[in-house]
Amino acid sequence: MSYRFNTIIEKDAHGFYAFCPELEGCHTQGDTLEEVIKNMREAIALYIETLTPDELRQFSDRQLFTTTLEVNVA
Repeated sequence: MSYRFNTIIEKDAHGFYAFCPELEGCHTQGDTLEEVIKNMREAIALYIETLTPDELRQFSDRQLFTTTLEVNVA
């Protein structure tokens, strides 16, 4: 079965950091964008292996929305 998970990737002075907001504590890093994406796929796969069938089922039924918000600061 295939699942889709949102992943946030940030570039910093040491490379790339990624995390999955839906999976608490599921994060990784890499020296390149390609490496962090590969590592994130592996981290997610390992994470979902620990879930029960009921916990895993919630991901096929969920509705997740993302947006970018602009905030004015005085």
